[in-house]
Amino acid sequence: MNLGNFLIPGIIGLIVTYGVIKKVEVYNCFVEGAKDGLKICLRIFPYLLAMILAVSVLREAKILDFITQISNPLLKYVGIPGEILPLLLIKPLSGSGALGVFTDVLTTYGPDSFVGRVASTIMGSTETIFYTVTIYFGAVGVKKIRHTLWAAILADLTAAIMAVITVKLFFY
Repeated sequence: MNLGNFLIPGIIGLIVTYGVIKKVEVYNCFVEGAKDGLKICLRIFPYLLAMILAVSVLREAKILDFITQISNPLLKYVGIPGEILPLLLIKPLSGSGALGVFTDVLTTYGPDSFVGRVASTIMGSTETIFYTVTIYFGAVGVKKIRHTLWAAILADLTAAIMAVITVKLFFY
């Protein structure tokens, strides 16, 4: 038996035991929390649907392929493989969409290729910016995000550049 199989049930057991010791109505608190969770889900659903729709349109309309063809000479000049541009464009929008593009990159170029290693590093070091901002700010009702988006885009861009540099330094 693996100890990890008992980790989550053990944590839940500890929480319930602690609640009983503190004389908290654990079941009622759980039900109230679930109700609040459903309210949040309903409040953020339109934002989530809009993001899913936008990603689907970009992928199905082949807009990413078009942008990749146009940007490829500039990327090659800078040293960034053009094959990862679709990943760089879709990752800020959707984690599942990025996973699909990432799988395509690994299938096409292999996980041990330069492109595969850069894509792997980007997957681990960048964030789904628009998804995260949409969900979290939408959940609490924030309408003006101020500098959050630009700071997040800059952080993602920095992570992508550092992914290329790091792979070049450590593997090539």
